[in-house]
Amino acid sequence: MFQHLPQAFDATSDRRTLAVGLGATLYTPGTRQNYARQIGRLVREGVASSVLCLEDAISDDAVADGERNVITQLRALHARGGEAPQVFVRVRHPDQVATIVKELEESAAALTGFVFPKFTAATGGDYLEALADVRRGTGLPLYGMPVLETGEVLWSETRVPELLAVRALLADHEQAVLAVRIGATDLCGLYGLRRSPDLTVWDLALIREALADIVNIFTRDDAFTVTGAVWEYFTATQRLFKPQLRQSPFGRPDLPGAPALRYDLIRHDLDGLIREVVLDKATGIVGKTVIHPSHVRPVHALYVVTHEEFTDAQTTLGMTGGGVTGSTYSNKMIESRPHARWAAHTLRRAEVFGVLRDDRTFVDLLHVDEASP
Repeated sequence: MFQHLPQAFDATSDRRTLAVGLGATLYTPGTRQNYARQIGRLVREGVASSVLCLEDAISDDAVADGERNVITQLRALHARGGEAPQVFVRVRHPDQVATIVKELEESAAALTGFVFPKFTAATGGDYLEALADVRRGTGLPLYGMPVLETGEVLWSETRVPELLAVRALLADHEQAVLAVRIGATDLCGLYGLRRSPDLTVWDLALIREALADIVNIFTRDDAFTVTGAVWEYFTATQRLFKPQLRQSPFGRPDLPGAPALRYDLIRHDLDGLIREVVLDKATGIVGKTVIHPSHVRPVHALYVVTHEEFTDAQTTLGMTGGGVTGSTYSNKMIESRPHARWAAHTLRRAEVFGVLRDDRTFVDLLHVDEASP
């Protein structure tokens, strides 16, 4: 299946590798009492990063119980040992950062970091200072992931000044910021919007404009990684438009189950997710927020580097002194200087997700997953 296998990484790996390695980040309510027991199953299903949420995923009157449960689950996860995803806690307020780390004691080593909701230039400093305090106090490489999901980043008259102010704030803590996350559900909620499974977040004009500015401001000079908006659907719903997956990639004689796989992807509205991830990648976004384990494999399969992408990246970075050449596949131009950052990003993704053989595709990855026990 692979020309180059995915390479292992852990909490000591560099920040950019960990950011790419987030992949499909699965959100779980902080009140889920069997989280630690289920972690082995989640790993087998491909989950590489997970968030225990104490904010919007639980009711206001469940916060205290949720906080106690998160501490219990993380203690159990630390005691369990073995393979585990990157684990984060989405807190409601900055004080919870210190509280959770203090209660966990040595079990704080099970944590990768915290997610900071409703992050703005006015409120974000308190979260970042709380994170800096626990990093100093524990010596652990704990990371923060701010979520951009307030009116300040959506309203046209405040968006750019707010994003620039947030970027300046994060720049002072750059090595502690793993990624900038997009809270599309909250952004949509400000205008009473909700995309259907036939549409992607990029089809909503108000949200698309905000996403473009977020990518524009935060990913320049490779300062920060921006992750994709949540996909909200996981069971069949009423469809209005044609499916968004062509039949031809699934019509291979060597994969007799591929047409049925395509049908299942469409039946569970995963064709919309697949299209949204492709558009995310094309815009410079890495990773995705998901709410169901069934989302993880399609997202990760799309982040595996194809043989064509890999050879194009190698050709690009192998050119010195500028210039233009044809690709190894003889189907496109490679211009070394403009394509250099794309090539470097592609090779970093190849380290984390691997490189397919030249006769394998995204469909092969999902077909193997479907056939596996």
